[in-house]
Amino acid sequence: MKRFATTVRGLAPRILAAALMAGGLSAVLAAPAQAQRNGTYEVAGTNPDGSSYSGNILIQQVGLASWRVRWTIGQAQIEGYGMSVGRVFSIGFVLGERPGMSIFEVAEDGSMSGQWTLIGSSAIGTENLTPR
Repeated sequence: MKRFATTVRGLAPRILAAALMAGGLSAVLAAPAQAQRNGTYEVAGTNPDGSSYSGNILIQQVGLASWRVRWTIGQAQIEGYGMSVGRVFSIGFVLGERPGMSIFEVAEDGSMSGQWTLIGSSAIGTENLTPR
C-alpha cells in the first residue's frame, strides 16, 4: 500500500503539469483565430520619410493562423500575406518591386498598431488599423 501511495503521489504532479500544459497549448492554438477579424479596416499611416497616408486594408483568413491582405491607398493596391500568433500580426508584402514587412499589436477591440519597413531600408513607417 505504501508503494502505491508513493506512485500515486509521484504521478499527481505529472498529471497536473500535463493538464496545465494541454490547457495552455489549447489557449495558444485558439489565439490566432481570435486575434483579429476578417474584414475591412481603415488605415492611417506614416511613411518612413514622415509623410502621411490613409486608405483601407482588407484582411481575409485563409488558414488557422494565416491571412491574405490587400491595402488600397489612393489608386495603389498592395497585396501580402500575414501570420498571427496571439496578439501579434505580421505581414510580408511587396511595394513596387521591393519586399517589405510589418508587425502589429492587436488590441482588445480588434484595432491594430504597428510598424513597417522595406527590406534593406534604414527607415521605419507606422500604421494604425481600425475595424470598420
